[in-house]
Amino acid sequence: MTSHQLQHPDPAPDCKGQPDQISGTITGLYETHIPVANLARARAFYQDILGLKLAHDLPQRRVAFYWVGNPETAMLGLWETGSAPLSMKLHFAFCMAARDIHGLCDQLCQRGIQPLGLTGEAISEPTVIGWMPALSVYCKDPDGHSIEFISKLPEPPDPAFNHGPFSRWQLRPTPSRG
Repeated sequence: MTSHQLQHPDPAPDCKGQPDQISGTITGLYETHIPVANLARARAFYQDILGLKLAHDLPQRRVAFYWVGNPETAMLGLWETGSAPLSMKLHFAFCMAARDIHGLCDQLCQRGIQPLGLTGEAISEPTVIGWMPALSVYCKDPDGHSIEFISKLPEPPDPAFNHGPFSRWQLRPTPSRG
């Protein structure tokens, strides 16, 4: 079965199934929401350490919304779930300028946060994902969610590079460097 043959598992009774793609173009991700065990602790991380601006707070529902970048451009919702025995660990990425990512490992360490690479290893410099290519630093938030800071690089992709430290990316042989 191809993706064109997939049907919604619970189709609306008054809608005719169309096998084609929707006609609109998805241009970005506006919001994402994550569960957190302790809203106050999560707010301290996202607001006080990462610098996100509070968009809206609903204390009676134990939820806070933060703007990501300019207001009304993208949003992150933090939903307190308590201490359930099963937890969900999620991943999302924030866009950031490459010049800022270059200093991020030191900044995270100064705040007691371990910078991580693509596979969860401790790093001291940003890594590059060769097939994109993109400069990247990961860390964990207080609930263990994987947070990535990423910037596309203005170079051609190099899938053979796989992923690794930026310093190794700079030393690799390329057609323009001979």
